[in-house]
Amino acid sequence: MTLRSFLSVLLIFFACGTQADDFNNRVDAIFADIDRDVDPGCSVGVVAAGQLIHQAGYGLANLELGVPLDGSHLHRIGSVSKQFTAFSVLLLADEGKINLDDDIRKHPELLDYGVPVSINSILGHIGGMADYDYISGGDAGEVEGGLNIESAAGGPFRIGNEDYLTIAEFYDVVKRAPLRHPPNEKYEYSNLGYFLLSMLVEEVSGETLRQYAHRRIFQPLGMGNTFFSDEPSEIVRNRASGYRPSDEGYVTDMTNLFWVGDGGLHTNVEDLAIWDQHFYNPRLGSNPEELMAQFLTPNSVFPSGDGTLYANGQNIGELDGRKRIAHGGGWLGVTTYYSRYPDDEVSTIILCNDVSLSPYNFSRAIEQAWFDSRE
Repeated sequence: MTLRSFLSVLLIFFACGTQADDFNNRVDAIFADIDRDVDPGCSVGVVAAGQLIHQAGYGLANLELGVPLDGSHLHRIGSVSKQFTAFSVLLLADEGKINLDDDIRKHPELLDYGVPVSINSILGHIGGMADYDYISGGDAGEVEGGLNIESAAGGPFRIGNEDYLTIAEFYDVVKRAPLRHPPNEKYEYSNLGYFLLSMLVEEVSGETLRQYAHRRIFQPLGMGNTFFSDEPSEIVRNRASGYRPSDEGYVTDMTNLFWVGDGGLHTNVEDLAIWDQHFYNPRLGSNPEELMAQFLTPNSVFPSGDGTLYANGQNIGELDGRKRIAHGGGWLGVTTYYSRYPDDEVSTIILCNDVSLSPYNFSRAIEQAWFDSRE
């Protein structure tokens, strides 16, 4: 934390309580359309200069029991999980157990792609890896060159909550998935690539990604509410259930698929605030500062669709003239967004359990309120 940013937060949030109240009231107003008595909603955090200056829940964590979100609930965070998978891979490299330029096939036994596909290229989505549509065309129909596996009930396999594969069964499928295109030609987002990274961690470390990340990341940092959920029948205390709108109101929207790497992390606002501070005061790895610099270095020069560069599970770019690092997530019953402005040392954490909500829009509105409060 810089002295300048710390003093700035002190000025706004302690020396002048009315400004602090005004900012928090503006954040509350952003979520005013969520009916706290009947709607699912969001857990929200704002971190500034190392302080969790706003933490709240809007809506219900569980509609059946009428349990309100209070800002402490655990959420499945979708693709925001990817940065934790990537950091685990970088820790393996830091331990000397892998080289990021290794062909991924040196570790997991995969289909012979005919060309090397480096671990680094998979981290940056430039490995040419296919995605879920190559597993099953689903409603879009069969994909040319894809596996197009079928449901046990007939028809395309439905990835979500209708059909089921264990992690081992899914791994057997992904091992056979061909590349979408040759590696190192362009950026193309691949969930399958990040699932393979979870299996890389397992085969090299001898621990599941859940175990490895717990031992090397979450436990050392004190993130006691964070874990990769790889067991579909486990009890997750204080979890926010997932929902989607229907003609009658809402219906439950929870996945029955529990592979991890591309997603699957469960966490809450407090723990993500701890993770947020690790960017400014790194503690992990043999040389924490060096490892963090590597973590924030883009994996390639190929931009994503919005012009940002991808760095190990993070989109790095600029917005309104400010450097911004962010990633969103979405899955059944889940929409999330984590955004960080490193030069300003302010971040937003939006974890929603209603798929119809836009955490990106919420994040942008909060950011605007924050920067307005500093003028």
